[in-house]
Amino acid sequence: MAEYPPVGFHFLVSFLIIPELPNDMRFQEVSGLDAEIEMESFAEGGQNRFTWQVPKKARYSDITLKRGMYIDSIIIKWFRNALENFVFEPANLTISLLNERHEPMQVWFVVNAIPKKWSISGFNAQENSIVIESVTLSYQYFNIIR
Repeated sequence: MAEYPPVGFHFLVSFLIIPELPNDMRFQEVSGLDAEIEMESFAEGGQNRFTWQVPKKARYSDITLKRGMYIDSIIIKWFRNALENFVFEPANLTISLLNERHEPMQVWFVVNAIPKKWSISGFNAQENSIVIESVTLSYQYFNIIR
């Protein structure tokens, strides 16, 4: 039986080119699962009250993954290979929203993701906080497979 509404704090991110290492797949936040249809406007001759809007193509936002910094991360090595050597290996990944039994309720299959941005949170000697790393990915599209 489906929960309504599902909770947003129980999820799993899996990179399909990277072996499942427990620490490398733990993220505290996923954002950017957005899709929209670009529209093209055109005016019909003699019609001054409105313009027609017709669908043009789908557009997908970048996905940002955040977590506490993990030393010796395979994901960051994949990113550094793109950054330092300009070698891009597109990766498919899944983002799964899980139920209380740790089973996927809904799964987004992200196709041909490549790294776009990597950032580290600021260091501050007056705060007691962990270092957060963020990875932003560009990709072609996603499918909802469940």
